[in-house]
Amino acid sequence: MAMYRCSSSFRLAKTGANSFLNNFSVASSGRWKSAVAETEASRSENGSLQMPPCDFQPDQLEGPSLERAKQIRKDHLSQGLLTYYKSPVYIHQGRMQWLFDERGKRYLDMFAGIVTVSVGHCHPKVNEALHKQVDRLWHTTNIYLHPNIHEYAEKLTSKLPDHLKVCIFVNSGSEANDLAIHLARLHTGCYDLISFRNAYHGMSPYIMGLTSLSTWHYQVPRGFGIHNTVNPDVYRGPWGGLHCRDSPIQTNRSCSCQSGQCEAEGMYLEQFDDLLRHSLPKRIAGFFAESIQGVGGAVQYPKGFLKSAFEKVRAKGGVCIADEVQTGFGRTGTHYWGFEAHDAMPDMVVMAKGIGNGFPLAALVTTPEIGHSLAQALHFNTYGGNPMSCAVGGAVLDVIEEDGLQQNSHDVGTHLLVEFGKMRDEFEIIGDVRGKGLMIGVEMVTDKESRTPLPGPAMSDIWEDTKDMGVLFGKGGLHGNVFRMKPPMCITKEDADFSLAVFREALLKYNARK
Repeated sequence: MAMYRCSSSFRLAKTGANSFLNNFSVASSGRWKSAVAETEASRSENGSLQMPPCDFQPDQLEGPSLERAKQIRKDHLSQGLLTYYKSPVYIHQGRMQWLFDERGKRYLDMFAGIVTVSVGHCHPKVNEALHKQVDRLWHTTNIYLHPNIHEYAEKLTSKLPDHLKVCIFVNSGSEANDLAIHLARLHTGCYDLISFRNAYHGMSPYIMGLTSLSTWHYQVPRGFGIHNTVNPDVYRGPWGGLHCRDSPIQTNRSCSCQSGQCEAEGMYLEQFDDLLRHSLPKRIAGFFAESIQGVGGAVQYPKGFLKSAFEKVRAKGGVCIADEVQTGFGRTGTHYWGFEAHDAMPDMVVMAKGIGNGFPLAALVTTPEIGHSLAQALHFNTYGGNPMSCAVGGAVLDVIEEDGLQQNSHDVGTHLLVEFGKMRDEFEIIGDVRGKGLMIGVEMVTDKESRTPLPGPAMSDIWEDTKDMGVLFGKGGLHGNVFRMKPPMCITKEDADFSLAVFREALLKYNARK
């Protein structure tokens, strides 16, 4: 696996995490010369943390200063544009698992641009593929033929079950899910659809009914013909126990199930049946499911649930749509696609984010019978499947294989889960640890018994401390109380240990402030 190391080093003391940034200069070559040191994933003798080395040196910032950027954002960008942190991070360069701000400070990216940078920031092979294509052809639209879309469609479908062989390329996950709704209704001749509560499938008006998180909803009509079923969340839902999840870490809820059994699956399936029985017509259009819920907080369903739910949907004439926007391309470690771990075979697969490593690219892959339903009328997407995006997509597939990133996701992700599990036993405010591979959620609570979500100010304090110590985690869940660890799949065990040490240090600081 290709790894990139930085020659400069920053030492981060427990006290005054930002004070080390006061001394730096710009080299004559335009590169930063840092006066501070980076860390490894263990506590040194003097009580500091040390960031793993990296030999990449960022360029000097080109563009507006941080203060000017904040003013431009206030004046010319919508206030609806979410900004992380009380003191925002101003990122201007990235390399593999690392990000650099305008001062030259380095961060370990444990959120991958919201689970989007799959193989690493500016991966050399992906960059090379894009540079090569930029000099040859940018855009024609698909009213003409060009080689890339055909080569890429063949390569992408080779990663999927044989019946999924028709690709429709778009630019984002929202677009792809939007199209999946349209195709499900066209193909079945039915209108009603099902998604989970706590699901997130995108932000377009057409699919806001699928996204069932009230924090994302506006006061406008939405969700016509879409029904949200009970979320089979074995930690926060009404049923769950010690053997429910396909994960190295289970909930700490007690149950009477034997190993390999899960009564919660049957209880949640009864709720699914109840929705079908009372709220839906005899025939339906389909059912959307993330293999592991992403924005909702890395929620996993009971083993066997999704396969049984798919069977029930097909008995109603519906099609089953696997949303692999966050879980696809080897991120979960044991399988290339999240649905494979459920032994649940979809009729459509929606993919985005990691498919392009940050380049605007998304796809819906389905059966010929469903895909050709679009021929009932004219269909067109200006940028979908353009030469540049397909060149990038093909390179990403190659890198996942060549760099062994699926196996790395399994190895490093399992290590993180086990170590976060130990931290759950140590800290009262960690209620749950869950996930697979590098798709991890750590749910924070006031106490384990009540499972009351940790309030926003407390979450923010911990979050700010981890950022100041050089690690960028995400957040999610309905209450915003789940830390999301979904880094580029190229991170190392050493990087993982550093993130664990920083997280633990932030919890110790939180406890000291109480």
